[in-house]
Amino acid sequence: MEHWVYTTNIFNHSVSFNMDTLITMWFSMFILIVLAFMATRKLSLVPGRLQLIGEGIVKYFNDITKSSMGNDNAQKHIAIVLTLFLFILTANLVGQLPFKLIHLANGEFASPNNDINMTAAMAIVVSIYYIFYGVQKNGFKFFFKGFSIDGIIITLVDTLELFVRPFSLALRLFANIFAGEVLVSTILGLVWFVLPLPFMLFEVFVAVIQALVFTLLSTTYISMAIQEE
Repeated sequence: MEHWVYTTNIFNHSVSFNMDTLITMWFSMFILIVLAFMATRKLSLVPGRLQLIGEGIVKYFNDITKSSMGNDNAQKHIAIVLTLFLFILTANLVGQLPFKLIHLANGEFASPNNDINMTAAMAIVVSIYYIFYGVQKNGFKFFFKGFSIDGIIITLVDTLELFVRPFSLALRLFANIFAGEVLVSTILGLVWFVLPLPFMLFEVFVAVIQALVFTLLSTTYISMAIQEE
């Protein structure tokens, strides 16, 4: 998909930015900030609807991280887990808004996750995060945890996984969101009334599932990295 590319010169190097992705990314973050403020503005023992939803999301992922890595580690890493899920979900749903009514000379406003640069950036952050904490927990033997003279093939596969994981995280999210938006756009181009609605509802379901998959895989990678064995 073509993007609205802005090119500038920084320290005598030409640098390009996908402006449509940046704008929708910041828009997604703005929505999250507003919702977080609204959910936490008047906390009470008898929660309102928004507070109840927020507490339910926190409890769900807190339980998952506890079961995966124990209570102490869960409290340490719950922040990045929740941040990933909430941002990816919001960014996916932003793609369902009627931004296509805003016509740009190049590109279009869509979910920032239909840009491989966005999903790759998140995948790289996750990889750096779990490698950092893996080394912090186990030292540099973290890179050789699966090493075995007898199981050299398994050792090579385990080593290769360190580099394959960010690619799989980035491509899975990008491909699903991109394909979904292309499908909805195609249906809208053919029949713009009623018929596209089921596909749009299905894409909302996909948006939730893909946010959940990315987050749960990231949680698993972090949990595996900080284990002693």
